[in-house]
Amino acid sequence: MANDAIPTYGGQAVIEGVMMRGAQAVAIAMRSPDDTIELHTEKLGRVYQSKAAKTPFLRGVVLLWDALVLGMRALTISANMQVDEDEELEGWGLYLTLAISLGIGVGLFFLIPATAGHFIGETLGIEAWAGNLIEGIIRLGILIGYIWGIGFMDDIQRVYGYHGAEHKTINAFEGGAELTPTEVGKYPLEHPRCGTAFLLTVVVFSIVFFTLLGPMALLPRLGVQLLLIPVLASFAYEFIRWTARHLDSPFVRWIIQPNLALQRLTTREPDEGMLEVAIAAFKEMKRMEELTETG
Repeated sequence: MANDAIPTYGGQAVIEGVMMRGAQAVAIAMRSPDDTIELHTEKLGRVYQSKAAKTPFLRGVVLLWDALVLGMRALTISANMQVDEDEELEGWGLYLTLAISLGIGVGLFFLIPATAGHFIGETLGIEAWAGNLIEGIIRLGILIGYIWGIGFMDDIQRVYGYHGAEHKTINAFEGGAELTPTEVGKYPLEHPRCGTAFLLTVVVFSIVFFTLLGPMALLPRLGVQLLLIPVLASFAYEFIRWTARHLDSPFVRWIIQPNLALQRLTTREPDEGMLEVAIAAFKEMKRMEELTETG
């Protein structure tokens, strides 16, 4: 696969399924209650071909927001397949769920650590930079603890299994292997462009950025941190993109080791059925890509 095409393919585990995104199209393969594989496909929005999507740092915010919406829609489509028709989530319910999820995420990973770090710093009477560093360590601990903790839930373990199947499928494709469960299963669970890697990168960048803020009152500090979240996301996106293009460098392979290590918490060895779903999603996405290019 050409090096400049490396950042093209991505995926996401959903409830009993996998979403695969290319440059032009997205496909979702889901295991239905009757054990068949159902497919849902659609073309990507124009934002992916816009100038904003090609502008460094700006593209991170634009594409990540669209990816959040796309991922939530994929989760909704997959979840709706598992429930009765009168329980389906759609329309404004989708966006309300996304807004609530974002609010919880911001509160858990930004506001709570910032508040804790501020009061610990005041209680111990330490320098502002040290309090900011404590805040970053708390944030990192919450992220790792959260990922580790929910991994004990049965449903999440299956999602992590599909996550592993998604990674193995993309790794197998990029390695030029035949996309069969037997061959795909031989490939690693970790992938350098995983969303888990992005989350860890955002947290690490936040430690650096917020430590440099210096002494601030709590409320202004919370406000500044909220405003800096898109900046952190942009830097993290560019970092992940850069490392994906330079994996032949020993230095790059070394600095991404923490990202790959964290993925061992968010992936599980998939069974054959999970691999079949991930492969079906990838093949359907590729088929849609080819139709879009020729049509």
